[in-house]
Amino acid sequence: MSAEDDRRFMDLALALSARGLGNVWPNPAVGCVIVAGGRIVGRGWTQPGGRPHAEVVALTQAGGQARGATAYVTLEPCAHTGKTGPCTVALEQAGVARVVSALQDPDPRVAGRGHAILRDAGLAVEVGQGADAARRLQRGFLLRLTAGRPMLTLKLATSLDGRIGTASGESRWITGPEARAMVHGQRARHDAVLIGGGTARADNPLLTVRGLGAIRQPVRIVASRGLDLDPGAALGQSAREVPLWLVHGPSAPESARAGWSATGAQLFEVPEAEGGLDPAALLARLGTAGLTRVYCEGGGTLAASLLAAGLVDDLVLFQAGLALGADARAAVSALHLDRLADAPRFRLIDSRPVGGDLYSLWTRP
Repeated sequence: MSAEDDRRFMDLALALSARGLGNVWPNPAVGCVIVAGGRIVGRGWTQPGGRPHAEVVALTQAGGQARGATAYVTLEPCAHTGKTGPCTVALEQAGVARVVSALQDPDPRVAGRGHAILRDAGLAVEVGQGADAARRLQRGFLLRLTAGRPMLTLKLATSLDGRIGTASGESRWITGPEARAMVHGQRARHDAVLIGGGTARADNPLLTVRGLGAIRQPVRIVASRGLDLDPGAALGQSAREVPLWLVHGPSAPESARAGWSATGAQLFEVPEAEGGLDPAALLARLGTAGLTRVYCEGGGTLAASLLAAGLVDDLVLFQAGLALGADARAAVSALHLDRLADAPRFRLIDSRPVGGDLYSLWTRP
C-alpha cells in the first residue's frame, strides 16, 4: 500500500467511526476498513450499545478475504475480554497481515498491549495515520479516561447582540427551522443533552431528538441545585420512556428527591460551589456514569459556570439576524472578568449560513 492509499482508507475508517457518535458510550466510536489487493472487502463501525466492535463487523463482512489483508482501525484494537472477545484475537485468527492504527488506546486494559500482541503474532503494525482527526473524534472517550470527565459542547442560539430571550422571557424562536433541525442532528451525536434548572422551568422542554427516525435517544440531564422543578412537566412525564438524569446538591429536599425518583428519573448528588453546583464535580459525576459526549443547551448561568471553569471543549453558535437590546436576557451570565486575558478563548473551525441564520463552531485551543 502507498502512503496515499493509507490516508485514503484511514479517512474512510474515520468517516465510519463518526457514525457511532452518541450511540456507543461508554465505549469509543471506532471505524474499521479491511483492504485486500487494493479493494475494500469489509468495513464496520462500533454498533449501538458498544458491540459488536468495528473490527468484528468488518471482519465478518470480509470473511475469508481478510487473510493477508490490511486492517485500518481508528483506535488500537482491544486486548481484553469483556462482554466480547479481544479484537486482537479476531484480527489474528482472520489472518490479517497488517494493521494501520490511528491512535493508542489510553484505557489501562489496552494502553499499547493491543499493538504489542499483534506484533508478537507476526502482524505488521503501524500507528499514527490520521491521528489528529481520530483524536478529535475520540475526544470524549479520551477525556473520560485521562481527565475523568466527558467532552462538553456548549450550544448557544442568540440574537446578533448575544441575547437568548426578551426581557419578558420570550425566546421561541430566535433562530429558524433549519438551525433547529441542525441542533437535533447534533443532539443525536452526543450521549446526553444538559440544561440548567432555570431553562427547564422556563421552557418546559422535552429535549428529545426529533425528525431523524428511530434512534437511540440521548440521556436528558437537568442540573438543579435544589430540585425545585415540577415532576409533572414534560421531562417528568416522559422519564420512563427516555432516560432522565437530575443532578442536584446536598441541599435538595428529600421530598423533591422522592417525587422525582417516582417518575423514573435517576438522581445524582454533587457538591455545591459559589451558590450553585460545582461544575467540575458535575462533569466528573457524568464521566463516572459512563458518558463521553455531553451537549449543553444552557441557560446563561450554567453556560457561565462551565466557561469560567474551563470545561467547554466546543462552542456551537447559531446567530439570528435580529437585535434584542441590553434589557434582553444574555446568553452567558456574568463571568466577573477584569482583564481580557482572563476571558475564555476559542478557535474558529467552521462557519456557514444555515437557513436565515449563521452557524459557527469554535473549539478550545
